[in-house]
Amino acid sequence: MNLSKAFTNNFLGHAPRWYKNTILVFLVINPILYYTVGHFITGWLLILEFIFTLAMALKCYPLPAGGLLALEAVVIGMTDPKSVYKEVVLNFPVILLLMFMVAGIYFMREGLLFLFSRLLTKIRSKIAISLLFSFLGAFLSAFLDALTVTAVIITVAYGFYNIYHKVASGKHFNDESNIKDDVQVKDEHRKDLEEFRAFLRNIMMHGAVGTALGGATTLVGEPQNLLIGNMVGWHFKDFFINCAPVSIPVLIVGITTCFLLEKFKILGYGHKMPENVRKILVDYVEEQNKSFDTKMKMRLIVQAITGVILVIALALHLAEVGLIGLMVIVLLTAFNGIIDEHQIGHAFEEALPFTALLVVFFTIVAVIHTNHLFQPIIDYVLGLEGTKQLAAYYLANGALSAISDNVFVATVYMSETVNYFKDVIPLIGENLHKATPEQLEKIKQLWKLAVSINMGTNIPSVATPNGQAAFLFLLTSALAPVIRLSYMEMVKLAFPYTVTMTITGLLATIYFL
Repeated sequence: MNLSKAFTNNFLGHAPRWYKNTILVFLVINPILYYTVGHFITGWLLILEFIFTLAMALKCYPLPAGGLLALEAVVIGMTDPKSVYKEVVLNFPVILLLMFMVAGIYFMREGLLFLFSRLLTKIRSKIAISLLFSFLGAFLSAFLDALTVTAVIITVAYGFYNIYHKVASGKHFNDESNIKDDVQVKDEHRKDLEEFRAFLRNIMMHGAVGTALGGATTLVGEPQNLLIGNMVGWHFKDFFINCAPVSIPVLIVGITTCFLLEKFKILGYGHKMPENVRKILVDYVEEQNKSFDTKMKMRLIVQAITGVILVIALALHLAEVGLIGLMVIVLLTAFNGIIDEHQIGHAFEEALPFTALLVVFFTIVAVIHTNHLFQPIIDYVLGLEGTKQLAAYYLANGALSAISDNVFVATVYMSETVNYFKDVIPLIGENLHKATPEQLEKIKQLWKLAVSINMGTNIPSVATPNGQAAFLFLLTSALAPVIRLSYMEMVKLAFPYTVTMTITGLLATIYFL
């Protein structure tokens, strides 16, 4: 084998040849376009190219290909290392969360599987299960963090799939097995395996959309909510009350959509857990009950107590979410006897590739910022007035969040908006009583725009996996490829939610704010 052929084979590994050629074409044309047609068009093209790498996540993990595009953008001058570093520092709490909280959830997997396996084997109605996951996703995200909640749901679904796949491959619950390989799956189990995958895809999307529904309602639900609240002087209660005219109707419609999708089996929903799978999960629960010794019970008790501490710490925001995750790791490893380095290292395998991908994503965001790619849209929206401006804010934030990072979009829009209302900003908070009637009207308008930004960045962004970090985490998780949850499958499953929730949010923004 000559060197050129070896290079071709090594480049992006076993990814399809057409994919490799497409990435090479991107890398060749970007510098040419940058120096001929300019930074604006090339910047938007780069965004589309990066979205392409996300869409092809099942063909090739987006980090290598997307990383090359981001690296080239820095080299040719579309952004610079300082701007990238600034974006990373701005989003450091999210990175810290991924590094430690997801690993912390890993050490709670036994307890989570214990709890949810009993729920799923007792609840036979698919509609009830779907509503349960959607409601839990919404409720927990309102007080905790969407990424943390998504990590919990992924851990549960991965555990269920692992149990069934082992049995379907002729193995025992406790045997080692490669769940990415279906070669050993018995013929009589293949149909049930496909149906079970579809069932898990449904459950994961209901739960993921639920995190967006709940995350939009409170100050702590999403990272950008805290940013928005701080800029306009809202505390927890203020944020909930001001956003409620939009967030509550959207929440109701979202939960209703979940029910209707399962009831009428719309767009890939309605898949039920096969009876054979349910029987295997029941057998697993029974075997667990029989094998419970004092040591195992103590492990579960420690995980339950740590779970309570986790919820309290997150709800009261005693520390950054990532640092709370580190606390969970320390408690669970210390009191459950996990003291070997390689045992602890497994917990970080899931999150660190995504953490690296997120930094690459922030490089693309730096390109957007450096080249002012969103500026024409921002200028147009700021030029509108009244309900037209509120509607335009909501839709513009939603559209841009669906292709970019919703925290970044909220930051840009809030900064521009606050600057526009800078004469009344000093009156917000304790000085509100000093405002004249005219100034009070301006402050109320600012608050309405803040609600539009909040709901726009949280709700329409469910349309694509790159719209929210929790969705992107799900797409690039170890679970996604085994249940065949691709980028386009996520877009398809999110579509009915996107339509009903976005329209509801728009109408509520126009008529209830």
